[in-house]
Amino acid sequence: MKEDGKNQCCCTNKKKHRSEKEYKDLSNRLSRIEGQVRGVKTMVENDAYCVDILTQVSAINAALNSFNKVLLASHIRTCVVEHVREGNDEVIDELVNTMQKLMK
Repeated sequence: MKEDGKNQCCCTNKKKHRSEKEYKDLSNRLSRIEGQVRGVKTMVENDAYCVDILTQVSAINAALNSFNKVLLASHIRTCVVEHVREGNDEVIDELVNTMQKLMK
């Protein structure tokens, strides 16, 4: 982000430099998801009831979907907008393909 608080694309060569806040948010979300996955593994090891495991897996899927929404929104607000402003419409095709994959 620029110092004035407006979004700025920080993506170059298929890399994105994230603000410390964005990095921490994404990292914390992934750490929680990682903990949930470890919990499911423990449930399997401890012969937990199938429905209980499936319920936890459903929660993991919801957490991953939430992570994707946050990351996708950031991508659109920064990289996609900047590339379109620069006349690079290929980023639209990339976005459409990505969204199609997410919706499978």
